[in-house]
Amino acid sequence: MHANSSGIYCQGDRRIFLAGENRGQENFVRSEYESVEEYLAELSEERRNAIQTVRETILENLPDGFEETMNWGMISYQVPLEIYPDTYNGQPLLYAALASRKNHMAVYLTGIYMDQEALKEFEEAYRATGKRCDVGKSCVRFRKLDDLPLSLIGKAVSRMTMEKFIRRMEEIRPPKKGKTRDYRG
Repeated sequence: MHANSSGIYCQGDRRIFLAGENRGQENFVRSEYESVEEYLAELSEERRNAIQTVRETILENLPDGFEETMNWGMISYQVPLEIYPDTYNGQPLLYAALASRKNHMAVYLTGIYMDQEALKEFEEAYRATGKRCDVGKSCVRFRKLDDLPLSLIGKAVSRMTMEKFIRRMEEIRPPKKGKTRDYRG
């Protein structure tokens, strides 16, 4: 952990404020809700409507096999552990996610971020829409629904089957020497 010039300590991708009201709090909204409905109910009406619209786009385009759940404080779309239990960290493989953060909303698209060519194509297509392209290391940030090209998000979500996603994850994070992973697909 290190401090930057504004006194904000950075730990990986997280920023932790150590002064004033925010002492020890991360600068994003965390959620411990157990259901998507609980999560949505706690959002402001504007954010709830935006997140719900993006959620519907994701669900309409989500390939078979992925499950929607609350995980990592976000609405998560992941490979169920019943299908692929032997992950590198014991957690389901995250394919996509949707979250309301303190200063923005975000769509996480692992399927395009694991492939540099897909990411480049996505960013080019995003810019071609004329909308502000605000991408991070693993997410697309937006402040209002009009900032997000929903058809492009749908296309990004639909681009990879669950089986292809699992195989790509295995290429990126191969099993430890002498171990194999159990895929029940």
